Amino acid sequence: MILEQIKALGNDTRMLIMEWLKDPEGNFPPQEHGDPKGIGICVTHLQRKADLSPSTASSHLAILQRAGLIQATRIGKWTYYRRNERAIDAFAERLKHEL
Repeated sequence: MILEQIKALGNDTRMLIMEWLKDPEGNFPPQEHGDPKGIGICVTHLQRKADLSPSTASSHLAILQRAGLIQATRIGKWTYYRRNERAIDAFAERLKHEL
């Protein structure tokens, strides 16, 4: 899993997404479905901020999700993404011990 996580973070756009999601209220406009820290940020906001096509944004988010670094919440037709802090902490700890 650690190699998949390293690969997922080995892309400038995905690193930016992770940084933006660390402070969702400071990096994104208000959303219709509540607290961005609780449910995450709508994929549309992520796509626009990163200036990506919908398919490219979805591809980057899927890679981060498969690596366990972000979590998705579906509300109606919208998908919201937030950081998986527990997995990020475990990744950082494991990386610290293995390097």
